[in-house]
Amino acid sequence: MNSRQARLSCRPIRNAVLVSVTLLASFAGAFTAIAEEGAGAWRNGSEGPQPRSEMAVAAEGERAYLVGDYIDATEILIYDAATGQWAIGPDLEAHVHHPMAAALDGVLYVAGGYDGSWRASDRLRALDIATGTWAERAPLPAPLAAGGAAVLDGRIHLIGGSSSGGVNVPAHFVYDPAADVWQVAAPLPTLRDHLGVVALDGKIVAIGGRINGDPAFNLATVEIYDPQSDNWQSGAPMPTARSGVAAAFLDGIAYIFGGETRTMTFDTVEAYDAVADSWQAMASMPTARHGFGAIAYEGEIHTLMGAPTAGGSRSDIVEIFRP
Repeated sequence: MNSRQARLSCRPIRNAVLVSVTLLASFAGAFTAIAEEGAGAWRNGSEGPQPRSEMAVAAEGERAYLVGDYIDATEILIYDAATGQWAIGPDLEAHVHHPMAAALDGVLYVAGGYDGSWRASDRLRALDIATGTWAERAPLPAPLAAGGAAVLDGRIHLIGGSSSGGVNVPAHFVYDPAADVWQVAAPLPTLRDHLGVVALDGKIVAIGGRINGDPAFNLATVEIYDPQSDNWQSGAPMPTARSGVAAAFLDGIAYIFGGETRTMTFDTVEAYDAVADSWQAMASMPTARHGFGAIAYEGEIHTLMGAPTAGGSRSDIVEIFRP
């Protein structure tokens, strides 16, 4: 363990060495007016300590872990949704962008991603959150980047994404942390990357994305995986074809935020009810973004960082949505 890891291990986030601490504004009067095109309201959250985009975001409890960066940052950023505080965690030993991540039982798992030459990785790294130490786990069945991750029944599903150079693959890899083994499940029917993936009511929903890394070919496709039958079925298409989205679920509803084309970013927010197989337009984001993440906590969704312009920009923006 290096000195940075020792300094951060075994401490609650509120006692960590904070690089930026900003308490959330009081709820009273903090929300913006409801947008005309849909329900819900927005307020500003605590800005992050560093700008990020094209990273993975994983959450367990009130904490979100941001890992990877489009440019060169290697530190793990830790966000406490209950207090709005930020801390910097241990470094990855190498720069990665477009990874996939999940947090489960006190461990942050970081899978795949691209290096600076757009080579996809098959590495699985595991961070023990309590001790701040990294370990290598069983490699992925194949290199993968820009896919989605979801936790279902104690296993991590990696879905969609690309191999080196942005070429789509029909990946559906399932990791068992207890056994440190991977299995290959029914492949995603529609090949795509930069998609939204959420676990919802015992199933996994894959939403939107793009073909071979090109946001000129965005998709509205919705496909739903049933682990009991190991099969996919189609759902109602998303009203707005998008990729580079952030996805979160709250109270049985999947919310899809933002995205990009080659020339612009979306402020669009749309909500999917899997039971009714229907979509609803929600209040637009105050700041259009892509390449970012979202987590749900106590009736709200926190959207974290991302790129305000199409391509490789970054931000430290946090905006919070109450449906």
